[in-house]
Amino acid sequence: MKRYGIWILLIVALRSLPSVATARDSLSHYLEIAARNNPGVRAEFTAYQAALQRVPQAGAPENPQLEMGFFLQPMELVEGQQVADLKLMQMFPWFGTRKAARTEAQHMAQMAYEQFRETRDGLFLDLYTQWFTLCRLRQQLANSRENRELLVQLEALALQKFASPAPSGGSEVSGRQAPPPGEAPRPTNAGMGGMTMGGQPAAVSSGPAATGGMDGMAGDGGMGASSPGMSGVLRIRMEIAETDNRMESLQSEIRAETVKFNALLSRPADSEVHLPDSLHPIPFLFDPSQILTQISDQNPMLGMLSREEAAYKAKAEMERKMSYPMLGVGLQYMLVRKKAASMGADAMETGMSRMNGKDMLMPMVSVSIPLYRKKYRAQQRENALLQQAAREKRLNTRNLLEAELHRTGHLLGDAARRITLYRRQTELAQAACTLAVREFASGRGDLSGVIQVQRQLLDYTLKTSEAVADYNILVANIRKLISSNEEDHY
Repeated sequence: MKRYGIWILLIVALRSLPSVATARDSLSHYLEIAARNNPGVRAEFTAYQAALQRVPQAGAPENPQLEMGFFLQPMELVEGQQVADLKLMQMFPWFGTRKAARTEAQHMAQMAYEQFRETRDGLFLDLYTQWFTLCRLRQQLANSRENRELLVQLEALALQKFASPAPSGGSEVSGRQAPPPGEAPRPTNAGMGGMTMGGQPAAVSSGPAATGGMDGMAGDGGMGASSPGMSGVLRIRMEIAETDNRMESLQSEIRAETVKFNALLSRPADSEVHLPDSLHPIPFLFDPSQILTQISDQNPMLGMLSREEAAYKAKAEMERKMSYPMLGVGLQYMLVRKKAASMGADAMETGMSRMNGKDMLMPMVSVSIPLYRKKYRAQQRENALLQQAAREKRLNTRNLLEAELHRTGHLLGDAARRITLYRRQTELAQAACTLAVREFASGRGDLSGVIQVQRQLLDYTLKTSEAVADYNILVANIRKLISSNEEDHY
């Protein structure tokens, strides 16, 4: 096959990969880079190119044989002296043998191409897995940052609530309303530690009245050491510290997964990877019967085993024809030197004397006799057994792929149910968190309930992004089993 034909095959292979978008730095762009730069894929494609070169070798005829013999002393003939003997012979196998050999080589080359497809699909699956893993980590990092902002606002609300003087009933100062959920509370007229609106310290009274006021503040929820309000603020700060630690861990994991992603692309480890802002499930219809049909028709492992069986069949045909006689056609050339005249004039005029010193040219035909038939019968039995083994391996591989498909389908359904559940739980937790903050701001709820609901909200958002990533990776696994040539938009 010509060189341009090889590049056409590579372009077709690249066009057959599932695409995500046409923009630069999209997943389809990264898939294209990996197909061109990954050493493993390039090695398999080079092996396929090498296998194609065996096709013309298998169809070429055998080399002709040339035999040359020279006499150290000319051999005396009746008319002349033979000096040398040259023989040229070309053998031809039985009709159809070379065609069967080319067919076998073509099937072997197709096996190498199916191996290339399997390696390429495996690389694409690794890229999908890394891509959705990075998207999940980025989504979880964004959720953690949002949760931290809410905790900071809750800390400000708690500080304002418990630093402001309140009536003996523990309710808010008359006329002050609770801030809306998610917003920082507005400053009140009463400052911490006796600060006025202008920020100047108020006059401090001495004597029992002042002492009684401080004691009342400590017992009424102020900033004293035994104040339950301050313990709540410290709990919020503990939650913030834990969130900060989770964010640092996510950032470290993102850096590690980015290095692995760039390694698949065979590019520098610190190269930037552009990710989408949000993560959504891939639209996918799971139809087991239709997918099994596509797997049987398109899966590269099954295609490789089918090509192997066809190659053994072509080999059996070639060896059957090789058990027939081979024909040879050739020429023999005898170089004869003139013999000195030893006869009279009458003898020189005869026909025999005119042959003196004339070179001889003789056409030749040869036939090989395949006499030992046991060898050829054993070859036929061997090829029949190899064909049966290839069929059994293909059937076993198909059964394994079918089992893997159903297991993946089960996991896919489970991931879809988890997505639905966690999204519903996230909505409920969001509503519960809003109510808890309002109740806490109005003095009808405690801080522990707000923190607990906030934890549940963060947990459900993290689980949602993880379930979506698992769902998309499972879809990529099914598409790898199919090895689809359709353009899918992720």
